[in-house]
Amino acid sequence: MSRPIIAVTMGDAAGIGPEIIMKALGHAELYERCRPFVIGDAGRLRHVAPLVGSTLDVHPIDAPARGRFQAGTVDCIDLDLVPAEVPFGALSAVCGHAAYCFIARVVELAKAGAIDAICTAPLNKEALHAGGHIYPGHTEMLAELTGTREVSMMLVAPKLRVIHVTTHIGLIDAVAKIEPGLVERTILRGHEALVRAGIAAPRIGVCGINPHAGEHGLFGHGEEEEKIVPAVAAVRGRGWTVDGPLPADSLFFRASRGDFDLVVAMYHDQGHGPIKVLGLEAGVNITVGLPVIRTSVDHGTAFDIAGAGVADEGSLLEALRQAISLSPTRMEGYPGGVEGAASFVMKTTSDGKETWFTPDLKPAIFGTLALGLGASHGRGRGRIKQVLPAAAATWSRISSVCSGWNS
Repeated sequence: MSRPIIAVTMGDAAGIGPEIIMKALGHAELYERCRPFVIGDAGRLRHVAPLVGSTLDVHPIDAPARGRFQAGTVDCIDLDLVPAEVPFGALSAVCGHAAYCFIARVVELAKAGAIDAICTAPLNKEALHAGGHIYPGHTEMLAELTGTREVSMMLVAPKLRVIHVTTHIGLIDAVAKIEPGLVERTILRGHEALVRAGIAAPRIGVCGINPHAGEHGLFGHGEEEEKIVPAVAAVRGRGWTVDGPLPADSLFFRASRGDFDLVVAMYHDQGHGPIKVLGLEAGVNITVGLPVIRTSVDHGTAFDIAGAGVADEGSLLEALRQAISLSPTRMEGYPGGVEGAASFVMKTTSDGKETWFTPDLKPAIFGTLALGLGASHGRGRGRIKQVLPAAAATWSRISSVCSGWNS
C-alpha cells in the first residue's frame, strides 16, 4: 500500500477547471498524502500557468505508472482535444466533448485498477449536450459508464452533510419519482458512507417534501405519508437513528448545529441551497454507490471569471482531501502509516472555531475528515474528535497527547 493515486479530470476546459487544478496542485503538501495526476489537456494547463502565477512543470504521461508524483510537477495524461484558440468563458461543443472523453478515460483506468479515486473539476452541462453527450451531469455519466444502476449525490460542507433522493430533474418530475424504495435506498447509501468514514451510529434527518413536512396532511396531497414514512419506518427497523419526515427549513438548522450527521434531501435545490450558503468554496460533492471513489468541487465552470486567474481552488483542495480520506490506501497517506493517521486529531476551541493539531500540537496541514465525512460536528464544543478510524491500540497514544487539553 502507498499514497493513493488520484485522477483529476479537467472538466470543461473553457471554464475555471484548468486554473483551479494548477493552483491546487501547487500545494506541495498534497504530494505527501497522495499521487495526483490530471486527465485533460496539457496545452491548456500550460496556457493558464502564468495566469495564476504558477511555475509548475506540466509533464505529459500516457499512464499513471509513468507519473513523477512530486511537488513542482503536474503529471497529465494529455488527450490533446482542446485547440489553443478555444476561448475561455464561452460555451463550446469541443470542450463539452473533451470533458466527456476525460471522464471516459478515467473510468477505463478505474476499471483497470490503475487509480484509487477520481476527483472532478466542473463541466458545463449545456456544452456537454452540444458535444453530443446527453447526460444531466457527472454523476449520471459516471453511473452509466461504470455500469452502476443507482447512485446518490452527497454534498459536504463545514457543519453539514446532505444526500439527495433526486437531483437533476424538474421539481414536478422529482416529486413523481420519489417513492419509498428510492428513499430507503438513499438512506442506506448515506448510512453506509458515514459508517465507512468512521461514524459508527449516524444520526440521520429526513426532509419532507411539502412545507412543514405536510403538517399531517394540511399541505400537499399526502406525499410524506405515502412516499417517505414507510422508508423511515423500514430503516428504523434496523435499529438506526433516523427521524422524519421533518420540515426542511428547521432540519438544516438543526443539522448545522450538530443534531444530525446527515440530512436526506428530497430534491436538488432543497439540499444544494443550504450547502452553498454554508460553504460554497469549501463544499465537496461525493458520489455514493460507484465502484470507485469520486469526489468533486461543489461549484460550476464560472465562465464569467474563466481565464482571469482569480478562481479559488479551495473546493478542489477539499475534494482532493476527501478523496484521500476515502480511498483504500488512505492510511498510508499519513506520516507513520495507520498509527500516524489516528494521531491527527482536532480540538474545537471555545469560540467554536475548529483548529487542527498533530501530536506535537502544531497545526496539521491535512486534517481531512473533520469538515467532511469522518467527524461529527457540534457534539460539544471544546471536545476532541477523532478524525480517522484506527486500531484501538492507538488510542492510548492519542489520549496521552490530548491529556493536557480541557474537554
